[in-house]
Amino acid sequence: QVQLVESGGGLVQPGGSLRLSCAASGFTFSSVPMSWYRQSPGKERELVAFITNSGETTSYADSVKGRFTISRDNAKNTVYLQMNSLKPEDTAAYYCYYRTVFRREYWGQGTQVTVSS
Repeated sequence: QVQLVESGGGLVQPGGSLRLSCAASGFTFSSVPMSWYRQSPGKERELVAFITNSGETTSYADSVKGRFTISRDNAKNTVYLQMNSLKPEDTAAYYCYYRTVFRREYWGQGTQVTVSS
């Protein structure tokens, strides 16, 4: 079955960096675009970054442009989110996501990122 397993979250000081990973299985990873979302308490889940199946095209939320980088390794069935210059407002649970051509959605279990001094 489809599995998306995030890792790499943790506590980091403002200005610090983290790299999140999402290991995928149960589907043809190299054929599908992937996304990272995040959700803070009391807020709606928001799209953070998107990457096409080949990795050639990416897009970002305005709030993270220039600080976050999404990438993928299709040989390892893994998508990454490199987060630099972290701010307290980046504190959230981060989720890996993809949607099939039939619009079925899959989410990982999430990994918590806390930015605090």
